[in-house]
Amino acid sequence: MTFLRYLDVCLVLASAPFVLAAGLPMLGYLVGAGVWLLTRLATDFVHGRALQAPDPRVKAGLHVGAMLGRVWIVALGVIAARYAGGTADGITAAVVVLAAFTVYLLVTISLRGGPLPPRTT
Repeated sequence: MTFLRYLDVCLVLASAPFVLAAGLPMLGYLVGAGVWLLTRLATDFVHGRALQAPDPRVKAGLHVGAMLGRVWIVALGVIAARYAGGTADGITAAVVVLAAFTVYLLVTISLRGGPLPPRTT
């Protein structure tokens, strides 16, 4: 089960040889992969802290803060790759992040369990 939870991380790391062999911009890949791994680890840490928080407002604040912070960091990373290397680097960074997010979202949805229990009135 742990492997599935981190399938997006495995995908990002395993795609490095293919990016290199295909001659794609390495700066864009490194920035995209680095930003994704950084935000993924930070989000897991913050979600762990949120689960331990006794106050529901603190839990909600940590979850929302992690979500918004992640979006900003990823977006700034893609922009930085574009201006540090070029358009191809920015596109490569965006594709890496988008592919990783897609896998992360699908795995998260599939591991959530079954449908919600029926409401009883």
